[in-house]
Amino acid sequence: MKKKKISFELSVFESFDELSEDRQKLMLAAIEARKNAYAPYSNFYVGAAVLLENDEVVIGNNQENASYPSGLCAERVAIFQAGAKYPGVVIKSVAISASSKKNTLSEPAAPCGNCRQAISEYEVRQASAIELLLMGETGEVLKCSSISDILPLSFNSSYL
Repeated sequence: MKKKKISFELSVFESFDELSEDRQKLMLAAIEARKNAYAPYSNFYVGAAVLLENDEVVIGNNQENASYPSGLCAERVAIFQAGAKYPGVVIKSVAISASSKKNTLSEPAAPCGNCRQAISEYEVRQASAIELLLMGETGEVLKCSSISDILPLSFNSSYL
């Protein structure tokens, strides 16, 4: 038997102000989308903004439902909308911002497992990495170069 270590590097920006101007605009779109989330049950609001290769920005936010599994996360709303509205256009980056009515989020919230899998599917399909920018309401912004960084050993269509 041998052991294999899987690790990744991420960039940590101490604040929103350290992002490049284009990434600030993308994160602002995610923040605005977050404000329109429908989260009456969890009071946890998430906005996502997808930057496409054609420079279009597509937004999404979490949409809850009294039948909890019927809701959708912001990341999947935005990714699926981008795929429906701009089929075949490469996704360059996804900015994600989260907030809570219960407390101020000073740390980024990473995508859930379902969202990681959905983003991974697009990354495999387009054969290029999708950058992730993660932010709470305040504080640090994390940048991952690819969804594969936070979803190693992912399942994809090559297994089917």
